[in-house]
Amino acid sequence: MVLMISCAPLKKNETDKRSDPKNNYADFFPNEVRPDVSKPCFEGAYYRKLVSSTDNWVGIRGTVILPQIIFDDTRKNPKKPKQYLDNPSIYLGGNVDGQETDIGLSWEVIKDKQGNISEARVAFRPFLRRTSHKSGQESIFLNGPATEEYYWYPGEEVFLSLETIGKGLVKFIVEGAGKKYETTFECAGYTLENKGEFKRVNAIDQMGNEGKPVQPTKTKVNGGKWLHTDLLRMENGKVLIVPFQSERYTEMNCPNVSFFSVMASDAEKRKGAEEINISGTGH
Repeated sequence: MVLMISCAPLKKNETDKRSDPKNNYADFFPNEVRPDVSKPCFEGAYYRKLVSSTDNWVGIRGTVILPQIIFDDTRKNPKKPKQYLDNPSIYLGGNVDGQETDIGLSWEVIKDKQGNISEARVAFRPFLRRTSHKSGQESIFLNGPATEEYYWYPGEEVFLSLETIGKGLVKFIVEGAGKKYETTFECAGYTLENKGEFKRVNAIDQMGNEGKPVQPTKTKVNGGKWLHTDLLRMENGKVLIVPFQSERYTEMNCPNVSFFSVMASDAEKRKGAEEINISGTGH
């Protein structure tokens, strides 16, 4: 079940009350778990993933400029010739109590005002995916409503946020370019007490290829630029906003670092900012 809710966004120059303006929590907490040195890749897509340690994290958020896309015309879906087998996505997610989520934006078909569904994928739309949980909760994949106020396009700046807000509930927000999507999503493993890991991903997904070696492609996804990324941490009963700096994540470039060009200054790395280019032909 997904419940749509809404709340007023922060006004310009307004400070999130959970963060301490005198301290951006850039230093490690005394009890903070350090991230793994490396993690194995899962086959089936080209993706850059930054993943935290498993600790008192309860969410992740960031602001990104959506990338430009150049598709490989030789890789069209034979069943839907206006669509490609490569599918860009940008998303957040986590793994808490053995339940994984992927929640963000994927390149999708749209529905026009007359109710006609486009033959081609032409916009980024929200999606929410969770795996099953030992409580008996089943896996599910959902798309956001197919209406124009929930379509985003390359070059637009959007804020993404995924936060555990209570027992078995996460809140997801996409906001930018004068549009906003906000929902709560039932995820049984996610509580404010459980320890979890959270991630940020830029990807070229490949249709029907999950768990298999990536298929060669000339598709390019360029100029996806994160302006900042933050982790949300439960500390002494309060949720704190913590920069997702380079020492707080395991860096994964899958299947191989040669497919990615990542640009970030030292100052940008300290606030979880970087520009990412993905190319199936390598860099």
